[in-house]
Amino acid sequence: MQKFIVVDWGTSSLRAMLASDTGNIIAQMESEKGIQFIKDGNFEAVLMDTIAPWLGKFGPLSIIALGMISSKNGWIEVPYVSCPATLDDLAAGTVNRMLPNGSKVCFLAGITDPKRMPFPDVMRGEETQILGTGLIEASIVVLPGTHSKWAKVSVGQIDGFQTFVTGELYSLLSRHSFIARSGALDNNDEDWNAFDQGVMVARDSQGADAAFLTQLFSVRTGMLAGDLTGLCINNYLSGLLIGEEFQQAQSGGWFKAGDTIGIVGNNGLSTRYSRVACMFELNVWEGGEQSSLVGALGIFKRQNKNAT
Repeated sequence: MQKFIVVDWGTSSLRAMLASDTGNIIAQMESEKGIQFIKDGNFEAVLMDTIAPWLGKFGPLSIIALGMISSKNGWIEVPYVSCPATLDDLAAGTVNRMLPNGSKVCFLAGITDPKRMPFPDVMRGEETQILGTGLIEASIVVLPGTHSKWAKVSVGQIDGFQTFVTGELYSLLSRHSFIARSGALDNNDEDWNAFDQGVMVARDSQGADAAFLTQLFSVRTGMLAGDLTGLCINNYLSGLLIGEEFQQAQSGGWFKAGDTIGIVGNNGLSTRYSRVACMFELNVWEGGEQSSLVGALGIFKRQNKNAT
C-alpha cells in the first residue's frame, strides 16, 4: 500500500495527514505553526520536524502541500490557475521540489476568477476541497471560513467563485469594536435563539433598515435596550453576518428559494451555515470531512498520470 503525506498549511495553522493511496487517514497531527509564524522562511525545517516520525518509520514519502504555503508569503509561490478550472488544469499547475531526504513535495496551485470585479478573485486551498466533493454534477458549493467562498461547479470543473470576508469581519468586530467592550468575547456558548434573530434581521429587513452598516449598529442598540446581553451578543452578531452573506449571495444570483447547495468544511461553521441555508429555504448536502485529502490525492495522481 502506497503512502502519502498531505499538508494543509495555512496562515495560522498546519495540518499534516499520513494517508494511503485509497484516501484512508493513517495518522494526523495539527499545530499552530501557520506560515505567519515561521521565521526567516524556515518552512522546510518546520515541515521535516513535523513529519519526522512518519519519515523515520517509512522513509522518504511523496508530500502534497496545499493552502497558503504556496502563496507569495509561503515556501514557494505557485501561480493561480484561471477559472474555469478542471482537474487536469490544477494538475498541470503544480510545482514540485525534491527534498534532501529524497521526499518530493508537490505544491498545489490556487485558482483565480478573472471575471470578478473590480479585481480578479482568488482562493488557495478551497479549490482542493471542492475537487474532493467529486464535481459529478452542476451545483453551488459554499466553503465557510475566515474568507467564505461560494463556487459554481459544473460537471468536471470549477466555473467561478465569489469571496465573502464574513469570518474575518466577525473576528474584527468581536475583538476590536464596541462589541468587544461588552465582554461577549468571553462567552463561547451557542445561543440559537440569538443567532436566529440575527439571521432574520439580515434576511427580513426592508428599506433603510436593510442597510448593512445600520444593522451592525443594532448589536449596540440591542445591548442598550437590554434585549442583547453578554450571553447572546456574539451569537446575534454571527447570525447577522452569515445571514447578510446569504442575503448578498441571493441578491447576486447565487441561489433562489428551493435550490440545493453544498456546504463543505469546518464542522462548527458548517452547522451554522446549514442552519442559515434552511432559513433561506434551501436544501443542503454536506461535503465529507476528508474533502481536502481526497482532492489533493486526486490532483497528485492526475499529475503523475499526465507526466507518464
